[in-house]
Amino acid sequence: MPVYGGDNAAFARAAFDSVTTAQQLRPDNAVIVVDGPVGDDIEVWLAEVGDRPDVTVVRIAKNAGLANALNVGLAQVTTPLVARMDADDISLPQRFALQIPMFDQGYDVVGGAIAEFVDDPDKRLAVRSVYTVPADIESHARLASPLHHPSVVFRKDAVVESGGYPQLAQMEDYLLWARMLMRGCKIGNVADVLLCYRVGHGAYSRRGGGAMARSEAQLQREFLAMGFTSRRQYLRNKVVRGSVYRLMPTTLRRAAYSVWTRVRATRHRDGQP
Repeated sequence: MPVYGGDNAAFARAAFDSVTTAQQLRPDNAVIVVDGPVGDDIEVWLAEVGDRPDVTVVRIAKNAGLANALNVGLAQVTTPLVARMDADDISLPQRFALQIPMFDQGYDVVGGAIAEFVDDPDKRLAVRSVYTVPADIESHARLASPLHHPSVVFRKDAVVESGGYPQLAQMEDYLLWARMLMRGCKIGNVADVLLCYRVGHGAYSRRGGGAMARSEAQLQREFLAMGFTSRRQYLRNKVVRGSVYRLMPTTLRRAAYSVWTRVRATRHRDGQP
């Protein structure tokens, strides 16, 4: 669980509790990565949890971004399985109890559906559903990320052997899943909502703009170069994901995302790929 200077201490505390003491199946230990300087309120919370024998706090002197923080944290993990958690989300109590048994079926990474909220996790704005059939997951991965990153649990060795998190702003997880699929790793999803995902007022604006469009373009070039997508898929994604979605006005992006979320939920409910 990374934390940085922009995080809210109350949110971080709630997120941490939800993924540790509140879980039906509790983790053996937790790693908190402090990505650069943080505020006094975060430091107070870190002092409280840092004294626990099952908590490791790792500090990075200067903020270097999510991918770096996750790789630093991953190096501290001593267990075969690793769960992701962001510092402003809420994991549901049954999350690990539903995910962990799937690793006995040979999965290398397991995610699940997530519900969006603003202030109250009991007041859901939308549910982001997921594909659960491995063939559908792999097919859909050529168009969009097959996993909701904040919800995942994975085998540490599978991620490390795939190169860890690449340095690609906002797209590091998607590129990692693609590399894992190319290596033959098995990706799965739980259909149930496992996590409540906090969305602020700037959530839709952050999904677009020039920086996101450049990251998207780099991602699609990587996919084509590694053979993850065909030339036709590359051109489709470059237009739909890059030129259209990333560069459209925020109000249109919000509307497009809302429609896409409803369509995906309907298709998943009807068992369509």
